[in-house]
Amino acid sequence: MCAYACKGHIPPQESSRLRLRRMESGDAATMFACWSDPEVHRYMNLSGMSGREDAEDMIELLNELAKTEDALRWGIELKENGKLIGSCGFNYWQTEGAYKAEIGYEIAKPYWRQGYMTEALRLVLSFGYNTIRLNRIEALVDPRNTGSQALLSSMGWTQEGLLRQVQHTSTGFKDMLMYSLLHEEWLRLEAQRNAVSV
Repeated sequence: MCAYACKGHIPPQESSRLRLRRMESGDAATMFACWSDPEVHRYMNLSGMSGREDAEDMIELLNELAKTEDALRWGIELKENGKLIGSCGFNYWQTEGAYKAEIGYEIAKPYWRQGYMTEALRLVLSFGYNTIRLNRIEALVDPRNTGSQALLSSMGWTQEGLLRQVQHTSTGFKDMLMYSLLHEEWLRLEAQRNAVSV
């Protein structure tokens, strides 16, 4: 297999209601409102933001990480009105020797529990398995984040166990739950979903 390289390009993806696209500096005010909401960033490994400039810096950093092949992050946009409601993507990926990646995601509180993140993650997973050619996709979830656990479980992910003190944040070391989804499992789940929708 050839190793995937995005070379800084963040290719748009579309579903029935959503468009995943590169975030730009003009999105900073919207993303600041999302990232600075205590309910949203409670379980994120993200330092506090004091203003729009911090969000603009974060967007610039995420786009730079795509140029160095270290991450790939899309903004989640509603197709009906062009409003940005969150972001999602790969925190890292590794092809040679592993063919795995880790995803991260967040969505503004007004859009919780409406199926948007499930829809967005299906696009991310499809890109990961079909374009990057991954075999395994992982997600690290704060044990207190029952919403994220329910989301991944509903999509067929497997909770593999607790990684003790695997992350360091401003409040100290944190335990995280490891979730995973394999390519073969994704293919089976997609086949079942398509069979139901026919």
